[in-house]
Amino acid sequence: MNAERLLQYYETIAEVPDAMTQLRRFVLDLAVRGKLVPQDREDEPAAELLVRIAEEKARLVQAGEIRKPKALPAVDRAPFDLPPCWCWTRVREITSDRGQEIPESAFTYIDVTAINKEVGVVAEPKVLEAIDAPSRARKLAMKGDVIYSCVRPYLLNVAVIETDFEPKPIASTAFAILNGHGLVMPRYIWIVLRSPFMVKCVEETQRGLAYPAINDGDFALLPFPLPPLAEQHRIVAKVDELMALCDQLEAARTAREATRDRLAAASLARLNTPDPETFTDDAHFALDTLPALTARPDQIKQLRQTVLNLAVRGKLVPQDPKDEPAEELLKRIDEELPAEKSNRTTHVFPSLDIPASWRWIRLGKLVSFSDAGWSPKTEDFPRQADEWGVLKVSAVSWDTFRPWENKQVLPGTKPRQQAVVKRGDFLISRANTAQLIARAVIVTEEPIKLMMSDKIVRLLLSEHCCDRYVWIVNNYADFAREYYIIHASGVSPSMKNVSRDVILGLPLPLPPLAEQHRIVARVDELMAVCDQLEASLTAADDTRRKLLDALLADALTSVNAEQLQEAAE
Repeated sequence: MNAERLLQYYETIAEVPDAMTQLRRFVLDLAVRGKLVPQDREDEPAAELLVRIAEEKARLVQAGEIRKPKALPAVDRAPFDLPPCWCWTRVREITSDRGQEIPESAFTYIDVTAINKEVGVVAEPKVLEAIDAPSRARKLAMKGDVIYSCVRPYLLNVAVIETDFEPKPIASTAFAILNGHGLVMPRYIWIVLRSPFMVKCVEETQRGLAYPAINDGDFALLPFPLPPLAEQHRIVAKVDELMALCDQLEAARTAREATRDRLAAASLARLNTPDPETFTDDAHFALDTLPALTARPDQIKQLRQTVLNLAVRGKLVPQDPKDEPAEELLKRIDEELPAEKSNRTTHVFPSLDIPASWRWIRLGKLVSFSDAGWSPKTEDFPRQADEWGVLKVSAVSWDTFRPWENKQVLPGTKPRQQAVVKRGDFLISRANTAQLIARAVIVTEEPIKLMMSDKIVRLLLSEHCCDRYVWIVNNYADFAREYYIIHASGVSPSMKNVSRDVILGLPLPLPPLAEQHRIVARVDELMAVCDQLEASLTAADDTRRKLLDALLADALTSVNAEQLQEAAE
């Protein structure tokens, strides 16, 4: 791994969400392939090391310290090429376990909860009395052993016992105990067991779906890339160095993100709880600087919501004294249409300050007529082009109209004309989850043979209001969402209902008509900025990933500076 080159381009690739995870995996992958450190011709070859391991095992068998190991087949097909001084072997050809015993006195119990798998050590084992020993507390272990959880191995609970525990340690039978006899470094064994290569081997060998595990026999046969002992030391030292570098880079990224998050949060907070004396300056500062502070999709989502909250509070565009006040607008609405009234008057208007030219009203004040659809019998198969369909609730739940979300009525069913969907309709869902209930859409294209279901309400709005402004309030204002959640009925959180009366009773801050149009134009402008930010984030992520891939490939192949520079641009 070329650390200098990595540092050169780090600022560019650091924003890739899983950059450090990829780097750590790649370090381990290089390590077990003999590509992390140079080979030394003076090192004792791995083949001779295997002979010494076999001799040590024979001595321990004769001394009665371990059982005679079973003969294992040679690795007849190498998973990948190794350096000439390395060799392929099996996990249990170069390691032994230490047997089992039932605790008869106090002991140090090692189970998966005692493992710090990121660091790879036994961190917090329990001391238990023999009488409290779990039935799985059986496997003997010592300082210098590697323990590997064979149950749910994808969790990578692998650790080196680096402490002389008192009382003596006993591990759970969920672990395989690996004693390298002082001829295979424990940390090198840990590196191999955590490497992408070994993870894949175990995934292909484990059994069980809900509770996967690898048994002792299959574990013993896992292929193991063995380097000379001297090179093992160099590999471990290099891995430790590069993992420490990854830790430093990740800490720097975390600190940078935290600072950026605090700045963005502070800017948004000043807008959401504005100070009248400084709001104009705060708004200009936030809208100018937030794009530079925004580096994640969730931050863009917060920016969108802030813009929409400002819009319905009269804080997004300036008021114009020449505009006809909402009070006069309401008088003209009363004169020209008999508004649909709501009986729901117990819910007070939100305690939000609005401009003097605005007025709080109920949504029904702007509605001259409302109706709902019907529920004819339908087919489950896709609608045929020449047949009528009934809209599902999902057709009006996602801010834009989805005409394809429908069910076909039974062939020959006559359409109910008052339920037919038309261009310009303002549709609201009566039933959905608590978060999606009473979402509205505006039908912008002429639908073909579609009707509303009885779970959808259509509103005919006064021409003296902007339907897009009403849509913004209904779908995005915090007080509107809270209002619908409070008044929704139904015990199931996955399906709530609101009545038409509740919809008509929605509190709505009404600006002058001219200001409504200015608000909608400004919202569209800022939403386009947010769309551009999201697109640029996606493009930047793709570029950073390509650069990261090039940097990682640099460890295996020769990638010149021009190629890396091209990926960075």
